[in-house]
Amino acid sequence: MRSPHRIATHPPDAPIDDDRDDQPKYTNPYEELGELAPNPLEEFLHEEKDEDPGEAPWTPPNHRRGSRRRNRFAGLPLAAKAVVAVLVATAFLALGDRWALLYAEHEAADKLKDQMNLSAAPEVDIEGFPFLTQVLDKRLDKVKVTVPDVAADRVSLAKVSATATDVTIEGDGPTSIKGATIGGMDGEVLLSFEDLNRELGASQVTFTGHGRDQVLARGTLPVAGHDLKVRADARIQRNGDRGISTDIGGMSLQLGDLATYRPGARKSEGLHLSKSSADRVAKETAKAKALLSVPAIVERLGIPESVVRGALESDAKLNELTGSPRFVNDVMGLNLIDVAMGHPWLLKKLGLDPALLKGLSQLTRPVLADRLTLAFQLPKLPGAGTVALRDVTVEKEGIRVRLAGSGIGFGR
Repeated sequence: MRSPHRIATHPPDAPIDDDRDDQPKYTNPYEELGELAPNPLEEFLHEEKDEDPGEAPWTPPNHRRGSRRRNRFAGLPLAAKAVVAVLVATAFLALGDRWALLYAEHEAADKLKDQMNLSAAPEVDIEGFPFLTQVLDKRLDKVKVTVPDVAADRVSLAKVSATATDVTIEGDGPTSIKGATIGGMDGEVLLSFEDLNRELGASQVTFTGHGRDQVLARGTLPVAGHDLKVRADARIQRNGDRGISTDIGGMSLQLGDLATYRPGARKSEGLHLSKSSADRVAKETAKAKALLSVPAIVERLGIPESVVRGALESDAKLNELTGSPRFVNDVMGLNLIDVAMGHPWLLKKLGLDPALLKGLSQLTRPVLADRLTLAFQLPKLPGAGTVALRDVTVEKEGIRVRLAGSGIGFGR
């Protein structure tokens, strides 16, 4: 067995004789390993010394967006720059064209408001693009105008809309348009039932459409402190070239289940007892005798005086007279307005308020028809052109009137 290699050592505090050549020297193994590895600091310093002294010093990069964009645009080819320039110019031209259009629409709306005495400026929509080329040509293809809430006699027109074509304008530019002449126009007028219900005098009456040309009026009407049920039918028709009129028919006022009032002078009109009231007169002795005690009523009923005297003296003869089917029908045919003028107590005896007599007598057919009328006239348009109603129809939301015109001038 080989003996291990011995390394000469000596205590750290022992003196070392450097003069002895044969004495072994102490070496650190870590220092030997360090000498074999390269020194990074020396290499870095060596590289710094080897750099070219003429090279420019390092500067931080510029991250600003503006310079990058300018660099990008500068790097575009000439054709691409031309396209971008054309697009920018086109955008500015389109913006200017839209500004001129809005200005012209605003000026046209103000002129229409002044010439037609409107409470608010209408909506004007000039179609077609570009607008400036149309102005240079002094001709517009199509213009739409919408006027809300136009006053027309007793009612307001909910909307008047029109489309004008072949419009010739007067002026040298969009800011100097002095007027226009409309070659042709198609439009419509809407008279809404909501406006009719609000604006007519009978506020409790509602209007609804029925068929193509008929309007039904249903509701209540105050008369002498009583709310009477009103019923009327209005037939819509043209009245000349600029207006519509209504023929009010079937007017009646219901006094509960007691009587019905129909204004007019015909036999079927006036104040008449209902079927239930006439039956009560026939069955109740006091009411029957009160009715037969008025000579004017007896005369209208056509009953002989001898029969009336017997009925007033004998309940059996009274029941025989009032029990016939003809008596009830004849009583329903009596016009109480005529006979009760001199006998107001008779209405009270029959269950009616005598104060109604005066109120109903003043509510004649023309007065009631005027309160329910739907007639109106279109406002007169400026210029020497013509505007005429073409068709009148009744729809769910109201009365729609179509119109046509030509040669209408606006402005100077």
